[in-house]
Amino acid sequence: MDNDPGPDNPIRRAVQWAITPPQSYAVYLVALILVFTLSFYAGTQKPKHAPAPAPAATPSAPRS
Repeated sequence: MDNDPGPDNPIRRAVQWAITPPQSYAVYLVALILVFTLSFYAGTQKPKHAPAPAPAATPSAPRS
């Protein structure tokens, strides 16, 4: 009874399916393409700039 697999977990079945040799190559390739696509997309975004601070008044010589 100790070797009873228990309830069938869909996540465990998906992992078992994904680690078999033919599917593992496809899963790796899809993950690689996904990482490349997301990093490319993130690199093309324009950064949000904070508004430029108002120029500080430059001290001038006292007028007499």
